[in-house]
Amino acid sequence: MKAVALTHYLPIGDPESLFDARLPKPSPTGHDLLVRVEAVSVNPVDAKVRAPKDKVEDNPKVLGYDAAGVVESVGDAVTRFKPGDAVYYAGDITRPGSNAEFQLVDERIVGAMPQTLSFAEAAALPLTTITAWEALFTRLGIDRDGGNQGQSILIIGGAGGVGSIAIQLAKLAGLVVIATASRPQSQAWVRGLGADHSVDYSDALIEEMAQLGHREVDFIANFSNTDAYWGVMAELIRPQGKIVGIVENTDPLDLNLLKSKSVTFAWEFMFTRSMYQTADMADQGHLLDEVAALIDAKTIRTSLGQTLSPINAANLRQAHAQIESGRTIGKLVLTGWG
Repeated sequence: MKAVALTHYLPIGDPESLFDARLPKPSPTGHDLLVRVEAVSVNPVDAKVRAPKDKVEDNPKVLGYDAAGVVESVGDAVTRFKPGDAVYYAGDITRPGSNAEFQLVDERIVGAMPQTLSFAEAAALPLTTITAWEALFTRLGIDRDGGNQGQSILIIGGAGGVGSIAIQLAKLAGLVVIATASRPQSQAWVRGLGADHSVDYSDALIEEMAQLGHREVDFIANFSNTDAYWGVMAELIRPQGKIVGIVENTDPLDLNLLKSKSVTFAWEFMFTRSMYQTADMADQGHLLDEVAALIDAKTIRTSLGQTLSPINAANLRQAHAQIESGRTIGKLVLTGWG
């Protein structure tokens, strides 16, 4: 089968950082589906895993943590899907990724693809949707049914893939949403998704929030840079408020800044369930099914921003470079194998 792989961890400008490969087609057993991949999207985690390091893979390693496709065959323990079903999923970071014509994925972390979306539109959703959903409803404990109606949330990184979904989910839950966005295009994007206010990433964030009448917020979801915003978040969060982050810190975080306000801080990592085979692992598949229903009801929409075709090493290198630039609006998807 066709695939895009790496053996050495190199700067994305190096043509060997990602290369076209031919690999054996896998076979499913147990809870696995064998999916014929039709579209994939690229996330910051792809670039982080591929980032230069002193390591060499003995066998070609396939990245990719978002896909939409069609079930080709199933393992003997599969109960939720059958060959021919259209599915979407984010996969498992401990297993070969989606940048291949065929991929094995555990049915418990797979959802039935929204019926109203193309493969490209669906592939934009899984990783960011799971991350946003778990960040808001599991880690921050926001009530999906409106129990926090009228409370406020600051979403840092509003125009990115996770932020684009989080804005929509937070509005569904009845929150007042303030999203950071630095450029006119990204500000228009977040407002188009339903954000009540957009604010700049600049050093004047606290002052901008005050001008909006939000000197404090009930929740903060940081989908950008934990280190850069730690002090700002400590100042803006309301006493007994909650903060969630998804980007690992590079320097020690001073938790004492949160103590006097009794603030809760939580990490969100959407691969935790599959990585540790947690008892609630199947919740991610059910979550994706719920989101598909919301999509088909036109309650929320895909965050697809740009599409490249076909899926090959050259286009994936271009996509990684764009992700590393930090200027992507929405999601970047590759479709078709050429």
